[in-house]
Formats: sequence, structure tokens, C-alpha cells
Amino acid sequence: MSALLKIRGLKIEGRSDEVWNPIINGVDLDLNKGEVLGLIGESGAGKSTVGLAAMGFTRDGVRISAGSVEFDGVNLVTASAAVKRGLLGKRIAYVAQSAAASFNPAHKLIDQHTEAPVQHGVSGRKESEADAIELYERLRLPNPEEIGFRYPHQVSGGQLQRAMTAMAMACRPDLIIFDEPTTALDVTTQIEVLAAIRDIVEQFDTAAIYITHDLAVVAQMADKIKVLLKGDEVEEADTRTMLSAPQEDYTKSLWAVRSFERPTKPAVQTGATPVISVKNVTAAYGKVDVLHDISFDMHEGRTVAVVGESGSGKSTAARCITGLLPPRIGHIEYMGEALPLDYRKRNKMQLRQAQMIYQMADTALNPRKTIGEIIGRPVQFYMGLTGPQRRKRVEELLAEIELEPTQYIDRLPSELSGGQKQRIGIARALAAEPKFIICDEVTSALDQLVAEGILKLLARLQDELGLSYMFITHDLATVRAIADEVVVMKDGRVVEQGPKLEMFQPPHHPYTDLLLSSVPEMDPDWLTNLLESRGVDNIGDAAVDKM
Repeated sequence: MSALLKIRGLKIEGRSDEVWNPIINGVDLDLNKGEVLGLIGESGAGKSTVGLAAMGFTRDGVRISAGSVEFDGVNLVTASAAVKRGLLGKRIAYVAQSAAASFNPAHKLIDQHTEAPVQHGVSGRKESEADAIELYERLRLPNPEEIGFRYPHQVSGGQLQRAMTAMAMACRPDLIIFDEPTTALDVTTQIEVLAAIRDIVEQFDTAAIYITHDLAVVAQMADKIKVLLKGDEVEEADTRTMLSAPQEDYTKSLWAVRSFERPTKPAVQTGATPVISVKNVTAAYGKVDVLHDISFDMHEGRTVAVVGESGSGKSTAARCITGLLPPRIGHIEYMGEALPLDYRKRNKMQLRQAQMIYQMADTALNPRKTIGEIIGRPVQFYMGLTGPQRRKRVEELLAEIELEPTQYIDRLPSELSGGQKQRIGIARALAAEPKFIICDEVTSALDQLVAEGILKLLARLQDELGLSYMFITHDLATVRAIADEVVVMKDGRVVEQGPKLEMFQPPHHPYTDLLLSSVPEMDPDWLTNLLESRGVDNIGDAAVDKM
């Protein structure tokens, strides 16, 4: 059988200061219809670059310098723009990692979904809309008949990622490139999306390249796995062989990551004043309450992990703490004193005490400002430093996050890796010299090796500076690694909270038990067995009952 996608001797270069430097150093790849290839490796390995090249596409400043990319007999390297336009969106689709940065904010989801099938003549507008609703339902989006008529900013990040997956499937393509499609999803939603993707691939005999840094996820999705390192092929094998008996030392090192775990801290002293206290907070968007009487404390030098599925209220609670969303009922205290609920009524000292590090460093850093300007702005605003003093403080902050100041201070964000960008986000938060930092999914977009480095950096900074963290995450492995206390949220309510060791020991609240049982394992049969244990006979239904 002839391969649907055949890549031979692929070499890709990137331009820097008018010099072309190698990025991909000769990759070969074969993919048949109905087959899923898992592409893994750490940040900078070239995974996404190879995935885009499989569509005959390269980013600005990047070129294919050698090799061929044949899709169903068409060499996409030499094909005309017209030929590529006829294939992309119709027979080849792409699911990006950051849905928030990929959707057009000016158009409703349904309009963006129907564009490809209508333009390619696959279906008319009404038929395409009906199919979109069916795909939204298959991907377990809430209110599937209504959600498509919202704008991207009106849905959660996890919902937006599922809407992008549905959009890629609109024309029932022969090949889909999934670039970290479940990175932004909580564990329960991830199961549903993985099951739906796997069902679509099987039902329509679709070939797929599944790019990920999550080895447990790729174990559920891929028929075979290819490992990349700095643009070089390391090894390739069928999934079960790769998981049970990797041959190369680098692959074995990937299998062994996420060993970091902070020592257990002593219990908080009775009567100790919390740095931040959330007291009986109820908050609303418009007339609809989205938080319902939530309360929890965060003490000096400790990390409280706030976990729950998409839409549970984790980020909304953070918005209340920072004053971006004033609560309708309740109040927020800093060191025992009530804070003004609206950030605009807080003084500079109150503002600087609560800072945020965001999930997507790509969209959180101004692409037109240098690193020195990005970090220097809060240094000047909060500390009043200007000129040489400001630059000196920025250099100190760069050294604190383990980046060489002279190498990075004058760079733009586009010249940094994902892990480096996230470190800049940390430095920007530290610039205000706060007591409390909200870490909103700060490792979810990073590969496991880079994420471990970020967690170790945050732990060191906490020990040295006495910082308190609110760590919003859906990754329970991260919770085990860094948390002191855990708060579990569902539907805007706190359903369980307590010290980490107690939270990971049964008996659990039924919802906590659901979260813990939904963490993928390095077993290719794990997803199938889990769905069967939950009474899901048809994987395509992905009917995971939420307790």
C-alpha cells in the first residue's frame, strides 16, 4: 500500500541576521490512511516545524532547503500556491496549540467553522452549520446548538480548543496535523476530546500526526512514535515497543522526567494570618453567578493548587483576587485587611502585592517590545526606577530567572523559546516585588523537561523570597510536585480542600475521585479501559458522566 504522506530527506533552515541556520536535519516519514504518528521531543526539537512542513508550509523566516513532502502523490514542496489552496482546509487540516491566538476575534465560531467547507464546495452554509452542531455535540461542547454563535472571547480556553478541533474536521480531511490539541484542557475534558479524535480518525480512515510533549497522551493516540531532538531523528517504533523498550538514552530520559517533588512542609500554625484570604465570594458575569460562596486562604511561603475542569471557576477566582472582576458578595483580604474589590480603587502598594503569570506566554508578552522594555515597565511603575537604575534592576531580574542578562535584555519575544518566554513572564511578575503570585496554568504549554525546570525555578524563588502562590492547573502531576494545599472547584463552588497529602488519599469527594482517575497513564490500553469502566461502549459518544 502506497503511503498517503511520504517525507524524504527533509531539511529546514531558519534565517537569523541574514544567515540561514539548520532547524531540521534530514527527517524521513511515512504515514498511511487511518494511521496516527506521534511526534514527540522537548521544546525546540522541531516537532511543530515538521508538522507544518507536512502541509508544505513554513513560518516566516523559515524555508525547506532540501527533501520532498509528497501528499497523495503531490510534492507539496514544489506544488503551486493554487494546488496547495485546493488541498489545505479540505484534504489537509491543522489544529493549532493556541486556539486563543488562532481564531479571528471579530467573527463568530460558526462563521469560521463553515468557511472551509463552503469555499471548497464540500457543503452549503446550512448543511455546514448543521454539521458543526453535530461535531460540537460529539466533542462534548456545552449547548452545541448555541455555542457556535458566540465570539471566541465568550467561551473558555478548553471550549475554544474543542471548537478548533471541530473546525479542522469540517471537511473530513484525509490528513490532520494535531499540534498539542489537548494542552489547554482539563483531564476530564481531555478524555472526551481524545476519545472523539480517535473515533473520527477510525471512522473516516483519517491519517494524523499527533504532536505532543505528553507521553501518556501520545500512548493513547498513536500507532507509532517518532522522537526528535534538535532537528534530528532519534528513533521510531510502534507505540507499544517504544513505551516498553526505548533504545536510545535520550528517549529513556524523556520517559523518566517529572521526578521533581517538593518536600512536605509543616502544617500552617494555628492563628497565622493568611497573605490572601478569599471570604464567601460570589461573583457574576452579567446577571449569572459563576462563583458561589467560595472561601480559601493562602499563607506565606506556601502554594495552594486550585484544580478543576474547564469552566469550574479557577481563573474567575483569580480575577476576583486581582480586582479585575469585583465580587458581588464577599471580600478579599491581604494580610488581614480588606482590599478594595475593584482594582481601580486599590493604591499602588495594594496593586503590586498580587501579580499574575499567564498560561500562554506567546500572547502575554508584547511582540513589539524588547525583553528589557517588558520587564522594565513594572520596574518603573512600581519601584520608580528609570534610566541606568531601571536597566540594572532588569538585569538582576533576568539573572534571578536564570537567563544571561546581556544575551536576552535586547531581544524580542519572537527570538525566545516557549520556556524562555515563560521565564520572562515570571520576571515581569517579580518586578513588582509582590508577596503573592497567581500562576495560571504556567506549565501546561511546555514540554515536560522545560516544565520541570519552571517548577524548580518557582520553588527556588518561593524559598528565597517567601512568596505565596495560587497555582491554577489541571495537571495533577504538577499538583503533586509543587502544592502544599489543594482546593478542588466544580461549577463555581469549592467541593473539597485541604493539605495535599490528605487530598491524594481516599476517601475523596466523588468529583475529586473523577479527576484523579482521569489522569492518563503510560499504557496504550488505558483510555479504552477507562471508557469501558465508565460504561462508554461507543468511543465516539465520549459520554463521560461528570459527577
